[in-house]
Amino acid sequence: MGKARRPVQIFVLLCIVVLGAYAINSAVFSRGSDKPVVGGKPPAVKLLGLDGKVHTLEEYKGKAIVINFWATWCTYCVNEMPALQQQWEKWRDSGVVVLGINTGEDKMTVANFTQQIGTDFPILFDSDNEAVREYGVVPMPTTFLLIKKVRSLPFLKVS
Repeated sequence: MGKARRPVQIFVLLCIVVLGAYAINSAVFSRGSDKPVVGGKPPAVKLLGLDGKVHTLEEYKGKAIVINFWATWCTYCVNEMPALQQQWEKWRDSGVVVLGINTGEDKMTVANFTQQIGTDFPILFDSDNEAVREYGVVPMPTTFLLIKKVRSLPFLKVS
């Protein structure tokens, strides 16, 4: 009976290896041409905000946008949230928007967290991780800076 199981075990092992290789390949190489590139157009997002409204990048047209992908379970994300809030307070009157995109958590968890930390910049929900895939986010936190007019930003000095 042990010899009869051997081919089945080998087949199952091969299936696991093939599926694992496919999953790794998909995560690393899939849709690579759609991911953001320096100087390129960022992927469009249409996400529900903590405020109950649907937000798109288009509503922030003409402003510099800091997009931060984060989650409450991510230690580094939690540690950088006060710094993002501080920069939001410093930049918001200068045409800079900070957007926090939470990845896959429920509204109550995020609302409690942001209230506890004291963040008031716009928080959006990427409940199905579509924006994570579009932006090619693998480690968390990941932050993007979208700007069109470099000279108009107070924190960048261009000579």
